[in-house]
Amino acid sequence: MVGVACGTDSSVASGTDSRVVMSTVEASTQTKLTSQMIDDSAKAYKEQIQDMKSEMSENHQFDEKIFESNDELVKFYTGLPSYKVLKIIFDFCAPQVKRSTKLTQFQEMMLTFVKLRLNPPHKDLAYRFDLSVVSVTRIFAKWLSIMDVRLSFFIRWPDRENLWKTIPQCFRINFGKSVAVILDCFEILIDRPSNLLARVSTWSSYKHHNTVKVLVGITPQGTISYVSDTWGGRVSDKYLTESCGILQNLLPGDVVLADRGFNISESVRMLQARLHIPAFTKGKSQLDAMEVEDSRTLANVRIHVERVIGLVRQKYIILKGSLPMEYVTKRDQDCPHIDKMVRVCCSLCNICDSLVSFD
Repeated sequence: MVGVACGTDSSVASGTDSRVVMSTVEASTQTKLTSQMIDDSAKAYKEQIQDMKSEMSENHQFDEKIFESNDELVKFYTGLPSYKVLKIIFDFCAPQVKRSTKLTQFQEMMLTFVKLRLNPPHKDLAYRFDLSVVSVTRIFAKWLSIMDVRLSFFIRWPDRENLWKTIPQCFRINFGKSVAVILDCFEILIDRPSNLLARVSTWSSYKHHNTVKVLVGITPQGTISYVSDTWGGRVSDKYLTESCGILQNLLPGDVVLADRGFNISESVRMLQARLHIPAFTKGKSQLDAMEVEDSRTLANVRIHVERVIGLVRQKYIILKGSLPMEYVTKRDQDCPHIDKMVRVCCSLCNICDSLVSFD
């Protein structure tokens, strides 16, 4: 009995040991499988994350391929009507530019367009293009100078013959074919200068802010034919017009349309041209019927210059915000960035369709 009991106890112990061993083996196997699965999953996730990073990086590098079949993207980032127009501008400007960073020339040009179009801070552009802020500043300055030189020919004073052939009906009916230019000024806000003299000369009583002022002349067809350099916001419209050189383009018999602030009739008359501005009520209780009608007719066509200026500033937001003094300051013999920006933005707008209908 004792032997049987011992045998039984031995069998039980042996079975228990076997189960313990099997459980240990299964647990070990399960642990190995689980670790392998975790490693595989982690590796797969890492690859997916890397692919997503690569895709996001490519989408934010403004590669040329992204714009080739997406005109809406071109309009959003450049203000131009299509990729074909953008490509023409690139081919025209790129040979004059030397690559200085890891970006392609097209990417450098797009950086400049994004700055003009959306006016993000340079640090934002540095993050978008994976560059340093210093590199962004240099690229923008370099491309802005090249685009100013290469594209400024789009702003030109037209020949009288071509002007007469394409003058819209709204001008032809009221003023004949003699309207040569419509004048207006606009102001761009700037940061407060530290120099007292600069602070005084740029203070605008109209904007109640420090500004620079630009004179713009457009043809009756709605294209920009003249852009002055920037002047301090304190200067009057009359003084700016008489001093910037635009009147030297007038020919005998030309008609100039402007607002009341452009009291330049004597200067225009000396060139045997005529000035049309709204009538003044000074010294009168009210305007007579003829003066009211003339002023209304003039306002209906003069508004086109305001529409064109509004379009330029709407397309290129950099002209709407307050610019830092580094854009206004003249360095060595080079003109300030603000002069180049205004010319480039106006040139790009001239490439787009006109706001004034021929009919």
